[in-house]
Formats: sequence, C-alpha cells, structure tokens
Amino acid sequence: MKPTSLRIALVVATALLLPSAHGEEVASVNTNFHITGSDRVVVEAYDDPVVQGVTCYVSRARTGGVKGTLGIAEDPTEASIACRQIGALHFTGPVKQQADVFSVSMSLIFKSLHVVRVVDAKRNTLVYLTYSDRIVSGSAKNSVSAVPMPAGTTIPVK
Repeated sequence: MKPTSLRIALVVATALLLPSAHGEEVASVNTNFHITGSDRVVVEAYDDPVVQGVTCYVSRARTGGVKGTLGIAEDPTEASIACRQIGALHFTGPVKQQADVFSVSMSLIFKSLHVVRVVDAKRNTLVYLTYSDRIVSGSAKNSVSAVPMPAGTTIPVK
C-alpha cells in the first residue's frame, strides 16, 4: 500500500473510532439562498456524556445547494463553542486529563469537527476546545470555552 493510501486508511479508521455525536439543533439562520437548500449557520447543543449537567453549544456553517441537500458537501471549517453548566453536575466516572468528547462529520468522510475536554486541575475547571481536521491538512481555526466547577466540587481525574 502506498504511504498516502495508508495514511488515508488510518485517518478514516481513527475517525470511525472517535465518539460521534448528533447534536440537537437549537436554531439556524440562512446566509445564502439556494432553491435546493440554503447555506446556513446552525447552533447545535451537545451534552457531555461523562459530565452530566454540562452542555456545549456549537455554531457552525452548513453548506446548502444540491450537494448540501444530498449530504456530500464539505462544510466550512469555522466553528464556535460555548459550554455551560445547565444543571447539577455529576461525573459518571473519572475523566481523562484530555479526551475527545465527540466529533461531527463536516464532509462525506474526509473532514470532521471535534470537541476536546481538558481538565485544568489548578483552577478546577473543564475547558472545551473545538477544531476541525481533514485527511490531508487540518485547520488552526478553533474556539474554546470553560466551565468552572462550583465550590466543593472536585473533578475526578484518571
């Protein structure tokens, strides 16, 4: 197998193993009208599967048109994240110092949006980072949000 083919196969296999999530669409606005489906910005809510009581809101562009309608368009790389405590906090178990929380496909198979949770133990805070990657080259475009723990709540780190 050629090195490029091997790299593509490894990235696709890795992407299939990452936690995949389907956020709940909270809102969307059209940015460019197409008869077959408009380009839009969507806001989706993702609940952290390990930290109950934390929801991350991710806004990102979605491509419309024929390709977008068929699900084969490549969405733009830009995304923004805001994570908030929305209820009582409960950890389902110890959390890793840094872990992928979920990923969402931004193209048929070659591009994904990721959210990573990082524990800032010194400040007793969970930091959430969003970024995108693709097989050939990723993007430095990113966004970060933080959820401080209430007094008396300690993050159980693995």
